[in-house]
Amino acid sequence: MTSPVALRVVGWEMGLVDCALRIPFRYGVVTLTEAPQLTLQVEVEDEQGGRACGYAADLLAPKWFDKDPSKSNGRNCRDLLASAERAVVAYADPAAERGSVFDHWRRVHGACHVSGARDPSGALVSGFGIALGERAVMDAACRLTGASFAGALREDLFGFRPGEIWPELAGWDHAADLGAPPRERMVVRHTVGLGDALRPSEVRPEERLDDGLPECLVDDIRRYGLNTFKVKLSGRHEEDLARLLAFAEVVGEHVPAPLQFTVDANEQFRDVAGVVRLLDETSRHPAGQALLNGLLLVEQPIPRQDSFDPSATAAMEALADYAPCIIDEADVDVDSFERALEHGYRGVSVKNCKGVFRALLNRGLVCARSHGVGDLFQSGEDLTNIAMLSLQQDLVTQAVLGVEHVERNGHHYLRGLDHLTESEREGALARHPDLYEQRDGVAQVRIRDGVVELGSLHGPGYGHGGAVEMGHRMSPESWSEGSS
Repeated sequence: MTSPVALRVVGWEMGLVDCALRIPFRYGVVTLTEAPQLTLQVEVEDEQGGRACGYAADLLAPKWFDKDPSKSNGRNCRDLLASAERAVVAYADPAAERGSVFDHWRRVHGACHVSGARDPSGALVSGFGIALGERAVMDAACRLTGASFAGALREDLFGFRPGEIWPELAGWDHAADLGAPPRERMVVRHTVGLGDALRPSEVRPEERLDDGLPECLVDDIRRYGLNTFKVKLSGRHEEDLARLLAFAEVVGEHVPAPLQFTVDANEQFRDVAGVVRLLDETSRHPAGQALLNGLLLVEQPIPRQDSFDPSATAAMEALADYAPCIIDEADVDVDSFERALEHGYRGVSVKNCKGVFRALLNRGLVCARSHGVGDLFQSGEDLTNIAMLSLQQDLVTQAVLGVEHVERNGHHYLRGLDHLTESEREGALARHPDLYEQRDGVAQVRIRDGVVELGSLHGPGYGHGGAVEMGHRMSPESWSEGSS
């Protein structure tokens, strides 16, 4: 094992590009039609004066980090942008000494993270910027050394010290575990949004796009060979029951067994008992009972601030008769997963926007505290990852953690790689022909038999070794002026 790379951040730049959705996406309390994608470039320097740039990107998605109805979508985006700016300024603090990537993450986390106990939404917003900078610095360290992400973990180039966060992980051989050969293919878990059409007949003539891409669930199943899904719930009993039964009919007609699916309530239920009631009634219908045989997990049914309230989680044991429950929006602090275990949750979402070291630490807890196969687990949950950087880096994280299937649906709502420059699209197709393809005149994600291939992502760099054209993106100042 080699020594951690000691580096410091010596420069950075941010740029934004507006992404228009081809199909509106309804989740939780918002229907999204557009959002800016933020790209961060950092430059690092090692002890010998060697330099490299690293990159990370994310959509500034409203009403997930902060669901305050008094705040506009634009305000949500600007809050996330401000979080990123605060964090990257801290990463690039000229007074900071050279250190490992993990050293810098701990320093910036201590300086910028808001306590979830006082403000869970503020914790998620502050964590967004910390995680964006973390990924860019990880990428820079990989590019500086010519290592892949898994290779950097195996060779301890990031200086990851999980025992400093959780003493019980001091004996965990994380380098061997996380540095093992990562997955090279992954099942796509296709998200069905609250407003998504299930059948072609549900697409109204005036809304039909005819752009060569799927416009309803049946189209997606036929085009991509899907058999694994995630269904969004609204928290309104009759609406959710009708949606699950309609979904059951569609997949019963078009998806050969074995069907797998999850449900995500995005905090819309008052308590876990409401989810149990919904599943109980679904099971009373023949199609519903058959559907529930494929239910893998229930994701974040109740509000983040109530997720560890015993009165709200009292029915967790009854829910477990159907499927285990995981936290997502309630995963606001380093210790959130541990707290969740005390209330009957069995898993936690993996999202790069919440932090890579956070996900690695949670992997350690899964290893340390599982009492049987599948007892505790992590689940890949983030459809907003779009090409190039955010999609590729998230897939690499999931692959290193051994996740078997991942929520992936940004390709349904955006028109392929159209938000990128022409040269970036051409570069993505050339470097990653297993992940992308040119089809019907559109550069897009390549999915066959419900699977994405990602072997090409495991080369030097964190999921991406090519250039990023920062000059073709708007500065934060320009974007703010146009979006205020």
